[in-house]
Amino acid sequence: MKMNIALLAGDGIGPEVIDQAVKVCDTIASKFNHEISWKPALTGAAAIDAVGEPYPDETHSICEEADAVLFGAIGHPRFDNDPSAKVRPEQGLLKMRQKLGLFANVRPTFTFPSLIDKSPLKRERIEGTDLVFFRELTSGVYFGERGRKDNGDTAFDTMTYQRFEIQRLAKKGFEAAMTRGKKLCCVDKANVLESSRLWRETVQAMEKEYPEVEVSYEFVDAVAMRLVQWPNEYDVLITENLFGDILTDEASVISGSMGLMPSASLGEKASLFEPIHGSYPQAAGKDIANPLATVLSAAMMFETAFNLHDEAKAIRDVVNKSLAEGYVTEDLAEGGKAYKTSEVGDWLASNI
Repeated sequence: MKMNIALLAGDGIGPEVIDQAVKVCDTIASKFNHEISWKPALTGAAAIDAVGEPYPDETHSICEEADAVLFGAIGHPRFDNDPSAKVRPEQGLLKMRQKLGLFANVRPTFTFPSLIDKSPLKRERIEGTDLVFFRELTSGVYFGERGRKDNGDTAFDTMTYQRFEIQRLAKKGFEAAMTRGKKLCCVDKANVLESSRLWRETVQAMEKEYPEVEVSYEFVDAVAMRLVQWPNEYDVLITENLFGDILTDEASVISGSMGLMPSASLGEKASLFEPIHGSYPQAAGKDIANPLATVLSAAMMFETAFNLHDEAKAIRDVVNKSLAEGYVTEDLAEGGKAYKTSEVGDWLASNI
């Protein structure tokens, strides 16, 4: 198979972890007789520095023409520490999601047998955890009307949802539940928010299309609590943009490290794959960042964008082997030998 993949390294540790994913992907392509054409493009702070825009038109054209997008991370402290900045790296991420129509963020949370005791939660709480969030990504409060009034003393952000936006996200969740444990939880705040009541009534109307799926409805605060009590009771969870942003970060640490979890952002045509961690600027250029989340995102890419399940399994198997044998970066070494980012990438490729 020939694959045309847009490569958006981004900022901070993005280029370093992306390099390791490319090593792994190229090795997989060689092993399974595929051909990958990488198309690098600028985004985030790197793009602002180069052209003054966090998601340039040229980058968008490359992403539109690609079969999939492999993405690193964006963000830089000089923007975080400047509330008056008119252009920010994160604006590029929102613009990219909207222009590519990436309405469904898919965030799995699972545990690794060799790391089960590194989790901040007790073993008995998390064993068997294998859940996935479907977060609506192109609407809600992040895209609603916002502004200031009363001479800047009052600020507002508007959460707006249309029924079709909920339906297309929920459809992804129901379809995933049918291939997994046939359980779906709709996360909302329907006791307070009108937008959540629209979510709940829309999903309730869809239940009859998926009679085999057991559907539950829970308030977001209850889910936040239960994720640290009994995460292994969940299968598929669907929710709106803001709630999903918060809950998926909470769930990500269950495995023991944010450097381990992959994600996908899906649209009707485009698909993007990225690690869930940020740009971690403190580690940039030091060759110490954990590349495994990015490598596992590449596995999701092979499976989701190209329907190549054996290739994805080969990547997941070699990641599990690296964890079991302790060939890891300093965040997971805990007194053992810590390997450099590039060394882990080389080891993964050679073991494939």
